[in-house]
Amino acid sequence: MVYNQIEDLALLLKSISHPIRLKILCLLQDRELSVSEIRDAVETSGANITQHLNILRNQGVIDFRKDANFIYNRIADERIIELMKTMQQIFCSASSDQSNSKQA
Repeated sequence: MVYNQIEDLALLLKSISHPIRLKILCLLQDRELSVSEIRDAVETSGANITQHLNILRNQGVIDFRKDANFIYNRIADERIIELMKTMQQIFCSASSDQSNSKQA
């Protein structure tokens, strides 16, 4: 990897490293959602969701479209979707496997 690529990757990872932003990306990996749908799913204030969405937008992680009074958010780059799916496979499956093995 070239130094610039490493810097870009570090910025990307930093921008998605917050738990609320990870939840938002998990929700958006399958479909676009409105701000209110994201707020309801994440169970936090609209202002908090907007703040996190702005961070993701400013880093180019998500994009949006306006439809009348609604703003719909989506992941901007297919590679982010693949990254989220890979992390889910590795960490979510591993944690449930570890929980099952601890119970045995």
